[in-house]
Amino acid sequence: MPNATVAGITVDRNDEGFFTDPNQWTEAMAPELARSEGIDELTDDHWRVLKFMRSEYAQKGTGPTVRVLGKTSGVSIKELYQLFPKGPAKTAAKIAGIPKPRGCI
Repeated sequence: MPNATVAGITVDRNDEGFFTDPNQWTEAMAPELARSEGIDELTDDHWRVLKFMRSEYAQKGTGPTVRVLGKTSGVSIKELYQLFPKGPAKTAAKIAGIPKPRGCI
């Protein structure tokens, strides 16, 4: 398991860069993780998605798919792709400190 230092804290991540232990994540890490994914600034909509991702993971053991995100997060699919151009579910999961959602390639 590769380690990485994010916001001054060493965390465990897999080979794709996803946290293996979501409990190691803090909100202070999100801006740094976002920058590493090419997102310069986290807006309120970014945070809404990130908090939704973490909530879904806590309840269901996996992050939501793009379809579920678009239907239930309060952010449309079109907006999701504007917020997370490299792939909403996968990128948001990385920034939110949860494992890659099932169904993401």
